[in-house]
Amino acid sequence: MPIQFKTYILEDSTYKGGSKKIVMPEGVEVHKLSSNENPLGYSPKVKKALMDSLEELSLYPDNTDIRLRQALVRDFKQELNQDHFITSNSGSEIIDMISKAFLNEGDEVIVSQPCFLPYTAFTRWMGATAINVPMTENFDYNLEGILNAVNERTKLIFLASPNNPSGNYIPKEDLTAFLNKVPSHVIVVLDEVYRHFAEAADYTSALPFVKNDQNIIAINSFSKTYGLAGLRVGYCYAPLHISNYIRKICKPFLLSTMALEGAIAALEDTEFVEKTVALIRQEREFVLRGLSALQIKFWPSQGNFVMIQPTIPDTELVALLEQKGIMVRPVGNFGAPGKVRISFGTRASNEVLLNALESIVKMKTVMS
Repeated sequence: MPIQFKTYILEDSTYKGGSKKIVMPEGVEVHKLSSNENPLGYSPKVKKALMDSLEELSLYPDNTDIRLRQALVRDFKQELNQDHFITSNSGSEIIDMISKAFLNEGDEVIVSQPCFLPYTAFTRWMGATAINVPMTENFDYNLEGILNAVNERTKLIFLASPNNPSGNYIPKEDLTAFLNKVPSHVIVVLDEVYRHFAEAADYTSALPFVKNDQNIIAINSFSKTYGLAGLRVGYCYAPLHISNYIRKICKPFLLSTMALEGAIAALEDTEFVEKTVALIRQEREFVLRGLSALQIKFWPSQGNFVMIQPTIPDTELVALLEQKGIMVRPVGNFGAPGKVRISFGTRASNEVLLNALESIVKMKTVMS
């Protein structure tokens, strides 16, 4: 009898991350604006912690993540306790853990495209089905449509605020009203990886809802604000009745020594976080103002990136920018065909980007 492979795993649903740096001729600088990485790198305190940890690499790391969870409690100003938190190897693995903890064959989750690909890929790996309730034309969540799509098979609803790749967010009043209407058998998963960059007056994280013991899980990562994408550290927080359940599938020795020490040091360097947030907000305003001047359509963003609608095919724009050493990302596979996501870099990188876009606009205008 042949091996019985699960058909839903055989389907091509593998998440493909952003590309590594392109290779340019000597003397041509590469500006990687394709993966929403921190343009400042990472904290000097993290570097010291990583160097100090090298002497321990022959030993097993901490059996549990308790020290990192205690650091998160301090970062959240003691508003939660250590049992509210779960850490992992990246925010993506948190999504995987949530899927394993709550989904079975035949279950459903609700997503709203465009969205982060693991929401749907990891759902499929569990034999569950992702129901897409598309965002509106302006890339707002159709919260009423999501509620109407809920049925007895629905287990999870994935939301993101700010959302990748569109940059939109969910106002606190809207999220509060929505959560009050979600049936008690459904858990809302709020991806807030980009929360530090949001500055809208009515923006909210999941914190008040977790403190209120509502059925919500908040996903976070050390890859963006803290600049530790290469260390692969993520975490979530949730009400105790949810977090204590998910923790039952956590593996011992899950985080490496370097991941633990690096993440703890990153949380302690609030000055670096403040510097990063200030830079992103400043450069976001600069880039969006430049896009407006070039009459390139974009959508308002609360993240460290912006989604644009080029007047030429997305693949053509990506190729033209790569010729100039600039990396950006097409997001058709996120559910936004023809659109391109651009991360905010340093002022120097952003000026190179806008100058390149201006030359492409002029070139295409002459040719049309």
